[in-house]
Amino acid sequence: MVVQVREGLLTDTARVLVATAVPAERDAVARGLQGHPAIDVVAVGVGPAAAAAGTATALTTAALTGRPYTLAVSAGIGGGFTAPPGALLVADAITVADLGAETPEGFLPVTELGFGTVTHRPPDSLVRDLAAAVHATVGTVLTVSTVTGTADRAALLAQCHPGAVAEAMEGFGVAEAAAAHGVPVAELRAVSNAVGPRDRAAWRIGDALAALTEAFGKAATVLTSWKTT
Repeated sequence: MVVQVREGLLTDTARVLVATAVPAERDAVARGLQGHPAIDVVAVGVGPAAAAAGTATALTTAALTGRPYTLAVSAGIGGGFTAPPGALLVADAITVADLGAETPEGFLPVTELGFGTVTHRPPDSLVRDLAAAVHATVGTVLTVSTVTGTADRAALLAQCHPGAVAEAMEGFGVAEAAAAHGVPVAELRAVSNAVGPRDRAAWRIGDALAALTEAFGKAATVLTSWKTT
């Protein structure tokens, strides 16, 4: 079932769905929102497939009860390409980095194979207002099914996606579900580690979760009052 909602129109009856991967992220977001009545937060699972399925289920359930969501937000922690731990990042493009085919000439995204999509673009005004509210850097947030663990892979991603600011695992799945329902999408990430070699001693998950809480305390008004200009 596909439910059409007019893109970009959020009114006093706005309802926002925030999708995180795991309960720790969900709880961090919820602490910042302090029970906001127009925003629901759900943990939909790790990876793009789980994110798409969980988000689609939540969107469909809300529509069938007559209270559809008017905005979907992918949120959580993630790896930063240059931003330090604790920094906040807002996506102006949500791009799946590993959906396609390997060829002798290199990787081809699925769009170059003649089908599918690899990028969803949140509305410009929403990106601008959200980034200003939480003091975030704006750029492409990559979705991957396998987290980067080497310097070579990090360098390749940066070369292929020069506007990338972060890597995570759910944004594209949330965006695919939102697009199927005609709902605008956004993505907000807090950096917990650098994209590249896995160095658990350098991870700052606690700092990233705290930044996520603070961000959603500032973001709630934007998310529930935003409209296109």
